[in-house]
Amino acid sequence: MSTSGTLARTPSRTLAVAALQLPLGSGDEAENIAAVSALVERAAGEGAQVILPPELFSGPYFCRTEDEALFALARPVAEHPSVVAMQALAKGLKVAIPTSIFERDGHHYYNTLVMVGPDGAVMGTYRKSHIPDGPGYEEKYYFRPGNSGFKVWDVFGARIGVGVCWDQWYPECARAMALMGAEVLFYPTAIGSEPYDADLDTSRMWRRAMQGHAVSNCMPVVAANRIGVEGDGEDGQRFYGHSFIADEWGDLVAEYGAGESGVLVRRLDLDRAAMHRAGMGFFRDRRPDLYGRLAEDS
Repeated sequence: MSTSGTLARTPSRTLAVAALQLPLGSGDEAENIAAVSALVERAAGEGAQVILPPELFSGPYFCRTEDEALFALARPVAEHPSVVAMQALAKGLKVAIPTSIFERDGHHYYNTLVMVGPDGAVMGTYRKSHIPDGPGYEEKYYFRPGNSGFKVWDVFGARIGVGVCWDQWYPECARAMALMGAEVLFYPTAIGSEPYDADLDTSRMWRRAMQGHAVSNCMPVVAANRIGVEGDGEDGQRFYGHSFIADEWGDLVAEYGAGESGVLVRRLDLDRAAMHRAGMGFFRDRRPDLYGRLAEDS
């Protein structure tokens, strides 16, 4: 058949991504990891290649209060049950799993993202850079500020960046990963009610902040949050879910509300996003010579 007068079309590069949403209030570590594992298998069965569980998924969000006994939850990367379980799943299912853990490194403790590749190997780690400190989110008691710098990883022909929870509020974090070549941004999260103000619902602004990263960097964003009530009385918190996948325009292409458990799966067109990113000119028109103020402390 003649192809005269036509242009051969190259198939677009795509990446199938998933966000997991579920309650993680069980104090049984094995039970929580098993619940996440079941959703990982389900997401892989639906074709997902990179599967994102929520932050610190091996148990309840322990940072609600300050308790020195809870430092016992931390383990070295290679020994952490979440990492061991996700490595086995990743290898068996041929998927990549950004895995959030409480890491112990000698006498130091970090909120760490372990990037588990599709061969089951640890590709590297990222230690959460921005550490919150406030009612219900007493993370500075437990975690040192990350010393890894921002990280990106190459998986399935794409480069991805992963921030952790509080990182997602900082445009500098998203832009740094984008400048490192990231094409999709992932944010595992544990966020919900604010104990100091029962009427404050941050779920809308939480989404908008990350949708803004999608728009200003013209790349998709994936966010996974937990749901359910954890703790009792004044220490209790309700985690509000609202996990989502946004495309390069910041439009939600898959989303959950506050109560659903399950998997969100979408195949993202990376070449389409790259074309739009180039056309928008955000990276062409940057003026880093004017941005020195951003690196000053005060």
